[in-house]
Amino acid sequence: MKRFFLLPQAMVPQALVLVLLFSISAMLRAETIYSPTWGFYLDLPADYQLSSGDGNNRFSFTAASSGMHFDLIAYPAGTFASVEALADDVGRRLGNRGDKSVFDYRGKKASLLELNFPVPGPSGSGPSGSGSSRGASFSGWGLCVEMAEKTENGKRPLLLALAYGPPEKNQLLHISALDSIAPSAAERRLPGPLSEFTYPRGKTVKTKLANAAGEALITPEDAEAAQALVDREYETLRLYADTPLWQEAWSRFYRIIYRDSFERVADIAFTLERRYNAGSARDFAEKVLQFVQAFQYERNPEGSDFVNLVTAATEGRGDCDSRSLLWAIILEQADIPAAIMVSQEYSHAMGLADLEGPGARFEADKKKWLVAETTAKVALGLIGETKSEISKWMAVLF
Repeated sequence: MKRFFLLPQAMVPQALVLVLLFSISAMLRAETIYSPTWGFYLDLPADYQLSSGDGNNRFSFTAASSGMHFDLIAYPAGTFASVEALADDVGRRLGNRGDKSVFDYRGKKASLLELNFPVPGPSGSGPSGSGSSRGASFSGWGLCVEMAEKTENGKRPLLLALAYGPPEKNQLLHISALDSIAPSAAERRLPGPLSEFTYPRGKTVKTKLANAAGEALITPEDAEAAQALVDREYETLRLYADTPLWQEAWSRFYRIIYRDSFERVADIAFTLERRYNAGSARDFAEKVLQFVQAFQYERNPEGSDFVNLVTAATEGRGDCDSRSLLWAIILEQADIPAAIMVSQEYSHAMGLADLEGPGARFEADKKKWLVAETTAKVALGLIGETKSEISKWMAVLF
């Protein structure tokens, strides 16, 4: 019988009695995992399944197709003096040979661990007790990060996440899994912790938008950081392209980009709202639609078609899904509920908005969303007859 990795029981405070409850929304709306006890969010790659845990604050996930593992442990405030102390303790218990770095993530202390530790023998004295052969090792990455607000004693609860597997396996899954963590609700629409570690955001500078739509404040690193995430997540998506999980993987691809880009394009959205928001919500949506419809059509047959949203807005180029997601975020920033719809059969994407008035609609999550074609220069609510078969589309809601 296959056994799954868990950190030794000694690492878990025996006094902890709080139960970690995961609320998982079904369908393609979001496979995001949320802990109402601790307040963090997690959006793992498509085939990661809960495999074991102690029923309280320790949970282990395993990816069946790749043999990758992801362990999550929440510690009450005061269990460790700091994230550095937790990171040191993890390294000592695992016999880890990798380096660690401490950084600040949106006002929360965090530590990134490079994992390289031996797989223990059958005695079970180490972290897994899996009986692996002598000399075998695991590699990957770990993250220690503060959660929530400080308590009365000045300490925060800590979250430990370990993503690891055989060294020869695809390491991108580890980075993608860890970067999907939001330690609290405050980070749900901010770049993930590993993205911020890799591309620290500097001061904003005024940048011209496409189609003479004005100027917006953008950090110089945003376009490069956003494209690096797109390229990483595209490679993750490709792992599931020919599997029954392709829809879940596709939906997650857009969710991860949406989260990473939401703040990066916030001032772009604000600039367009000031420029176009003189009438009704539908009028504003129509004008933003015209803004993205004027982009240069661009596809990349050698890789991801997706142009990151910062580049799309400033250089005026991108495929249907880049335009649709940018349109949806701009509307959402203006308090207009929006989403996208995608079709594998049609190789196409369109925007969705919760707006009144005439036009084609797509029903999802008990709403009849108004459809927006972002590549052809047509009015909001109009789509081509050749792409109108409802059964060939799926909604991606955020």
